[in-house]
Amino acid sequence: MEDKQYRKGLSRREFIKGAGATAAGVVAGSLIGRAADAALASPNVIGANDRINIGIIGVGGMGGNHLRVLQGLAQEQNIKIVAVCDVWEKRREIARKALRLPHSWSYADYRKLLERSDIDEVVIATPDHWHGPISVDAMQAGKHVYVEKPMTRHFDEALSVLDTSKRTNRLVQVGSQVCSLQKWHKAGQLVKAGAIGTVIWAQGGYCRNNPEGEWNYKIESGLTEQTCDWNAWLGSAPKRPFSPERYFRWRKYWDYGTGIIGDLWPHRLHPLMIATGIEDYPKRASCVGSIPCNTDEGHGEPRDVAEATLLQAEFPNGAMVFLAGSTVNELGPEHLVRGQKGNMFLEGSEVQIRPERAFSDEVERLDEPVPEPDSDQNEHHRNFFSCIRNGGTPNCPVELGTQVMAIVAMAEESYRKSKMAQYDPVKRRIF
Repeated sequence: MEDKQYRKGLSRREFIKGAGATAAGVVAGSLIGRAADAALASPNVIGANDRINIGIIGVGGMGGNHLRVLQGLAQEQNIKIVAVCDVWEKRREIARKALRLPHSWSYADYRKLLERSDIDEVVIATPDHWHGPISVDAMQAGKHVYVEKPMTRHFDEALSVLDTSKRTNRLVQVGSQVCSLQKWHKAGQLVKAGAIGTVIWAQGGYCRNNPEGEWNYKIESGLTEQTCDWNAWLGSAPKRPFSPERYFRWRKYWDYGTGIIGDLWPHRLHPLMIATGIEDYPKRASCVGSIPCNTDEGHGEPRDVAEATLLQAEFPNGAMVFLAGSTVNELGPEHLVRGQKGNMFLEGSEVQIRPERAFSDEVERLDEPVPEPDSDQNEHHRNFFSCIRNGGTPNCPVELGTQVMAIVAMAEESYRKSKMAQYDPVKRRIF
């Protein structure tokens, strides 16, 4: 998939060898079944009384949110944030002061944070193009990884994260927190038990409507070439002059992310994969998109990524997934899994099954409420802490993250090249 015309970063071979170790500091077949690949138990957690020590890499928007969530869980979960990292001095200081950390526990270079032997887990909340390199470096340094979605920017990086996790016996939790809602796991159990027959296709969407243009975040004061390591922030992305707009609004540009495809759709793809019971890479995928409303007019540099986009993906067993995405219309399709014998509706906190007419005597209607946690993000972190301490498979594990990254990468390939994207399971390559 890695088209040299639009990717000018690390080659796959370079990434596997170095995984970003030579870069400057940074901001802040089929796959074997997830059940069969259950994550191995963690070694003893470092720290007094089984405490999990955490470092946060990237303490801006999402990273700052994780900081607040983890602070709220500190006593309940026996955890402590002991280090923060960001290439922008202002954000580092805000996070350090909020946590009352010594100056020496605040880092501009994530590699210095990874040298700390007392850190058990890192939370990676950087721009997407740094997810892969930092995840690999962190696991090689002995840390477990909670990484924001999408798991990586490119598919070859996802394979490196997967391989490194298996080689180092480090756990990965992808930050798609809706996977910690039991509704999706209940749905997956019912589907595997044959409750709706053979899965035909699943549908969903992530749709918003922002008149100001999605991801046109405020450009904060204080960001200068003197206070921010711009070259470190760019990393393997194409070199360009210092740009506060790109720093704050990076989700709009292919160099760093994929917009709806990678930022929003993983929130639907991860749980739908759980609900359908699909544990495989896509066979082929197509994606179209457009920028019909030009919402960036008057709001800075125009976006690369779509304002509206549609995806179809087919799997080797014949099941398909359809997704809609929009930042200019908020009415998306309902979330459901269609089977030969029945349809499973997954809106709200309930799993509903409605039989197909031809199988109404065989399939029973179901309306089953599924309790929700106080917060899906809190529950996602709790789940990961439990896996670190006791072993087990995280709710959004590296295997699932790699499968979804295949869909994301194929969607980008199809959209940007106006073609059907395909996957070679032997070479593990998208073309």
